Amino acid sequence: MLRRMPYYIPLTLTLLLLSAANAAAEGFPQGRWVDLSHDFADDTLYWPTADKFAKTTVFAGETDKGYYYSAYNLAAAEHGGTHVDAPVHFGRDRQSVDKIPLEQLIGPGVVVRVADRIGRDRNYQISIADIERWEKQHGAIQRGSIVLFDTGSAQFWPDPVKYLGTAERGEAAVAKLNFPGLSPEAAQFLVEKRGVKAVGLDTPSIDYGASQMFETHRALFERNIPALENVANLAELPEKGFTLIALPMKIRGGSGGPTRVVAFLPEK
Repeated sequence: MLRRMPYYIPLTLTLLLLSAANAAAEGFPQGRWVDLSHDFADDTLYWPTADKFAKTTVFAGETDKGYYYSAYNLAAAEHGGTHVDAPVHFGRDRQSVDKIPLEQLIGPGVVVRVADRIGRDRNYQISIADIERWEKQHGAIQRGSIVLFDTGSAQFWPDPVKYLGTAERGEAAVAKLNFPGLSPEAAQFLVEKRGVKAVGLDTPSIDYGASQMFETHRALFERNIPALENVANLAELPEKGFTLIALPMKIRGGSGGPTRVVAFLPEK
C-alpha cells in the first residue's frame, strides 16, 4: 500500500540542494584569472609553411525577420597562435590531442624567467642551469607541475620579424627562423628528474628557431609530455603559486590544436 509522502519533504530537499549549491559557490577560492592566450585573427602568427587563420562571414546583420544574427566559417592549421603540440606531433603512436588526459593540462604552474639570459642570441637554448638557478630561489620544481618559460618574446607579438625572425612565407623561410627554445637536455631533466606534466613557452616552438632535428620535441613527446607554444602574458604571473588550465580544441586524431590557456591566482 502506497503512503502519501509529507508535502514538506520536497520543500526540505529543495532547501538542502540550494544550501549545498550556495556552499559550493562560497567555497570556490577567491582570486584572479589571467588569460595566457593570443587572439586568433588575420595577424595571428603561424609557421611559414602552415596555413594561416582565416575567418569568413556566413552572415552578419539583420535578418528578414527583424533580429540580428551572425555566423562565420573558420580555417587554420593546427599549429599556430596559442596552441598545444600533442605528443603524436613528433612521436609515432603517441597521444593525439583528443587523447591527452585533462589532468595533464591542468595543474600547478611555475614560470621560469630567462629573458635576462638571452641578450642578442635569439636562438638561445634554455639550459638545466637556468632551471637550477630558478630552483635556488624558489625550491625544487614539484612533481606534476606544468613549467612555463618566459623568454620575453611575447612583447614582440604579432610582429613576425621580431617574433619569428622573418616575415617571409614558404619552405625557404624556415631557414631564417630564430627565437629561443628549450634545450633537449633541459627537457629530459624536467621529465626524468622533476616529473613534470607539460611544458610551455612564449615562442613559436618548444625547440629553438634554427633547430633542424627538433630534439626537444622528440625528447618530450616520446614520453607523452605535451607542449604549449605561443603562450601570452607570462609577465602577469608570479614564479609559482598558481593553477594552469589549458584546454585545446578536441580534434580527433589531431597532432595539436588551438588552446585557451588561463591561470588562476588565489588570494593569499
